[in-house]
Amino acid sequence: MPTSPSLRERTAEAADPVSPGSANAADGRRRRRPERAALLRRIGLRVLALAVLLGLWQLVTALQLWSPVLVPSPAAVWQALLETSGTHDGVRGYQGHTLIEHLGISLRRILIGAGAGVVAGLVLGVLMGTLPWVRVVLEPAVAFLRTLPPLAYFSLLIIWFGIDEAPKLWLLAIAAMPPVAVATASAVASAPTALVEAARAIGARRGQVVTSVVLPSALPEILVGVRLAFGIAYSSVVAAETVNGLPGIGGLIRDAQRYNQSDTVVLGLFAIGISGLLIDAALRLLSDRLAPWRSHA
Repeated sequence: MPTSPSLRERTAEAADPVSPGSANAADGRRRRRPERAALLRRIGLRVLALAVLLGLWQLVTALQLWSPVLVPSPAAVWQALLETSGTHDGVRGYQGHTLIEHLGISLRRILIGAGAGVVAGLVLGVLMGTLPWVRVVLEPAVAFLRTLPPLAYFSLLIIWFGIDEAPKLWLLAIAAMPPVAVATASAVASAPTALVEAARAIGARRGQVVTSVVLPSALPEILVGVRLAFGIAYSSVVAAETVNGLPGIGGLIRDAQRYNQSDTVVLGLFAIGISGLLIDAALRLLSDRLAPWRSHA
């Protein structure tokens, strides 16, 4: 019985103008050259924009338009990076942990909490997309959770689970679940009718139709929902670590804010932003690998 992998392979080959089986490989190489040039231009523009922003930041601090407590200089942030990345004057990092350790603990929380939320959202989304009565029952609850800011229910989670790891993980899971559920339900419900009917015509069961036809066609939209979920979870990590968050990058930011250590606060923001960009880039690469027909569309 034909299966969806063969369908996906044929789709990817048809969408890829320079597939390995193409008879015109030379044309393919010529087409890739402008793509490389465009990539280099984008990288150059981004580097230039970053340099301009750093220059403006240095100019503002050099002119002393604001107090260094309010706007620390790039040099002060760099010094904070050096101090929190090793041992200085007998003090190791910040509150006994280096910056990498704080960031790693937060990333572990995001991986566990948001990962659980993504799995739950995927299951709910498939059920909502394939069973109309499940969508009628669960869609209002999912939409309700999607509109709630994390701090709105974090206090309740602390009452239920205490101040250790459990409320943080629950917060990240609840924040990450709705976007995946919504994206999955929408993508599954809009799966190509012709492919679904063809699979049923050759005797495929409901489960086979879902796993072999519906989910592969919905994969690009699902991965977009996963990217959104991890972004929301990352933006929620500071809220998750407001209580007993040390060690952790959000706890570092909150603790430094209490003592007006704005250079350390800015350093923590940079650590979150840069690592978040790397995570998003990894998810985009995963999306291109798992759904290559989308990147060639």
